[in-house]
Amino acid sequence: MSGHDGSGTAAGEQDGATAGTDQAPAAKPRLRGPFLRDFLLLVGLAVLFTVPAKAFVTQAFLVPTGSMADTLRPGDKVLVNKLVYHFGGVHRGDIVVFSGTGSWGPAPPRAASPLARWYRDALTATGLASNGTDYIKRVIGLPGDHVACCNARGLITVNGVPLHEGNYLYPGERPSDQPFHVTVPPGRLWVMGDHRADSDDSRGHRADPGSGTIPESAVVGRAFLIVWPPAQLGSLPTPAALSRQHGGTAVPAGRARVAALRGRR
Repeated sequence: MSGHDGSGTAAGEQDGATAGTDQAPAAKPRLRGPFLRDFLLLVGLAVLFTVPAKAFVTQAFLVPTGSMADTLRPGDKVLVNKLVYHFGGVHRGDIVVFSGTGSWGPAPPRAASPLARWYRDALTATGLASNGTDYIKRVIGLPGDHVACCNARGLITVNGVPLHEGNYLYPGERPSDQPFHVTVPPGRLWVMGDHRADSDDSRGHRADPGSGTIPESAVVGRAFLIVWPPAQLGSLPTPAALSRQHGGTAVPAGRARVAALRGRR
């Protein structure tokens, strides 16, 4: 009897252990619901706070090409201040992000579904991708400026005064291999990359509307900080000598530009 009881007890314990083993994994699926809910909540909160920030204050931008080297390199991520031009204006030497739609290129293709558009916008808003129609360049000429290349010393001039660009121009490179003379129309800007030999900038769009200049209303904002990669972390100040030269002042933030910025929220 005792042997039978012992085997029965052992069998019972074994059955209990087996049952316990069978039931343990069953608890895992019950954890998936709360985990998934918390994950979706975090994503929703991230979107909730990212979208207003993108619309009103700052936006991350992925540098797609080497046209701004060595100041900016392909793959760098910069923060763009979208608020600064609501209160001030564009200065010579500012590094600006702007839309080329209508000036330098066609409108981006419309995504097939709202989800696809949201996904694309989320990637561009966080600087993980470029939409292909935004550019990043340095402002060289303001409305009314006469910008020319080049004088006897090979320097670009603005209103007859030579630009000394050694502190940002790509090492060993000339200011421009292409001669040009342009008077910047009202409400527009003449922009160039720092890597002049590898930059698709105002010089290459003189046959486009505005003779290569871009509308102020297309400016998204001023790039002010490199945030990635860590080795590149640093600010992007406007060269003081360039911004003060030539009797130029900041371009007032006009109603048309403010309205255009609001329209891209």
